[in-house]
Amino acid sequence: MLKHSILFIAVALVLGMIIGHYAQIDEQQPQKKPLYWIDSMEPTVHYPGPGKSAMGMELTPVYPDNEAGSSQSSIQISPAVINNLGVRTAAVTRGSLSKGISTVGYVEPDENEISHIHTYADGWIKKLLVKAVGDVVKNKQVVMQLYSPTLVNVQEEYLIALNSKNEALIKASYKRLLSFNISEKQIQQLKTTRKSSQLIDINAHSNGVVTLLNVREGMYVTAETDMMSIADLSTVWVIAQVAEEQANWVRTGGHVQASFAAFPEKIWQGEITYIYPEVDLATHTLKVRFRFKNPEGLLKPNMYANIVLLAKPEQNVLSIPLEALIRSSSGDRVIVALGEGRFESRRVKAGFESENRIEILSGLTEGEHVVVSGQFLLDSESNLKESMERLQTPAPIDNSKAKVAP
Repeated sequence: MLKHSILFIAVALVLGMIIGHYAQIDEQQPQKKPLYWIDSMEPTVHYPGPGKSAMGMELTPVYPDNEAGSSQSSIQISPAVINNLGVRTAAVTRGSLSKGISTVGYVEPDENEISHIHTYADGWIKKLLVKAVGDVVKNKQVVMQLYSPTLVNVQEEYLIALNSKNEALIKASYKRLLSFNISEKQIQQLKTTRKSSQLIDINAHSNGVVTLLNVREGMYVTAETDMMSIADLSTVWVIAQVAEEQANWVRTGGHVQASFAAFPEKIWQGEITYIYPEVDLATHTLKVRFRFKNPEGLLKPNMYANIVLLAKPEQNVLSIPLEALIRSSSGDRVIVALGEGRFESRRVKAGFESENRIEILSGLTEGEHVVVSGQFLLDSESNLKESMERLQTPAPIDNSKAKVAP
């Protein structure tokens, strides 16, 4: 009997010690108190205690986030508030990301396909068969006729050589005619008729459009006179500007696509032929030249082009939707959704953009979620700053004038 009593007392003492220990732990743990109360319809108005708002809505408590691993820039928001604010989130993903460049440019003639017409002897323009800039000409077409005493004398020398039947002299005179750019057709005509021509035909060197016309009938011209320029538009250049930070993406020989307002249904394929050696000081852009085939002559000089250049995709890139990034003078940041109504403002380092996504170099990890819409963050730069300050360091609340219903 005595043994049973001693055993009973010992068990009671052990249970009492265990219960007292846990009671002491429970007393040491402070209860979490709300920072303030809000109306889900007016989340920017803070109330000092529970009850109803001025609109008659039941107030919702907002608690501080003191969990391990959280920062001072995080806060917990009621699900009702999140729903009213229209907050949407997107995951941080890792994968391939194309370095796409979208820019605009303008059409120019291919300078390698521009020919200039000069006379090889002084004289007078007697007939001008192409009279306006913009006229279309064909290769070998006669564009003007020149009277030149020098060219008349050269023809007479060739006739004398033909009559002498001296092969060496004939050959030398023939070469002299060619040196004055007299066409083979006119030389054969001279050989057949044995009569010199007073007017020498001047021919176009290629197909194209007249872009320069510096002479009129009756004008005296010399070898230095740039009488006419003809641009072959079967190929054209497009000159575009690329942002300085995208300069490293551009490579000679790369393929591009272009669209023009005049032909919205057609996509033109071209290539990068030249990258200019310096960046514009005012705009900090790099000038790039593209070459496009234009066999039908649809593309005209000075047309605007929308250019899309797709560089080689980068692999294993961490990225988020572009709309989730908040840019400011103090740096880039995003709003990270921590779960259970908690959000955190976090600074990030952004990389290149590709259509509607942007690379993240640091500040986020794969699988996290960022806010992509929320009026209180994205409404305007001033509202954004105030909202971020409210998220990061909640100001002391003095809402003594706010009426709380009992």
